[in-house]
Amino acid sequence: MSDSKNVKEALDWILHIGIAILIGVLIVTFVAQRTLVHDVSMEPTLVEGDNLIVEKLSVRLGGLKRGDIIVFDSPNGDKQLIKRLIAFEGEKIEIKEYKVYINGELLEEEYLNGEPTTGMGNPEYESMVIPKGQVYAMGDNRTRSGDSRGFGPVNKSSINGKAIFRFYPFNKIGTMK
Repeated sequence: MSDSKNVKEALDWILHIGIAILIGVLIVTFVAQRTLVHDVSMEPTLVEGDNLIVEKLSVRLGGLKRGDIIVFDSPNGDKQLIKRLIAFEGEKIEIKEYKVYINGELLEEEYLNGEPTTGMGNPEYESMVIPKGQVYAMGDNRTRSGDSRGFGPVNKSSINGKAIFRFYPFNKIGTMK
């Protein structure tokens, strides 16, 4: 009788552990995940080693807006990139005189701390209308960021989420602008 009770208890544990694993996988797949900053392209906003919470619902529900920090698959698919969303499909972006213009209007970018926006060697992507199903993304550290200025617009389908919270290092805990 105790063997039957032990088997029942073991099966109960397995069921609960399985449910917990399934819930964890569903959360990471559809709701939120942790992401680590691996480069300097978003300085001074984010620095190498920052740990972020990336929520995924905004992407699925169309809730992204200009200025959001997005995480997406690099064009060659070998890693995830973290950049700022600058322009949407149908908008005209122009980079001239070290500034960014959207549909002819100067984009106010207080997060840059006065750093100029320079071209990244591909003039084709410095003045263009963003194609359907794509967005334009740039790093805050404009002189050291590989972004849409170099590889072109980002497919919306490759966006994994929006960074909403920095939880490490502890002295920088909080939201990001």
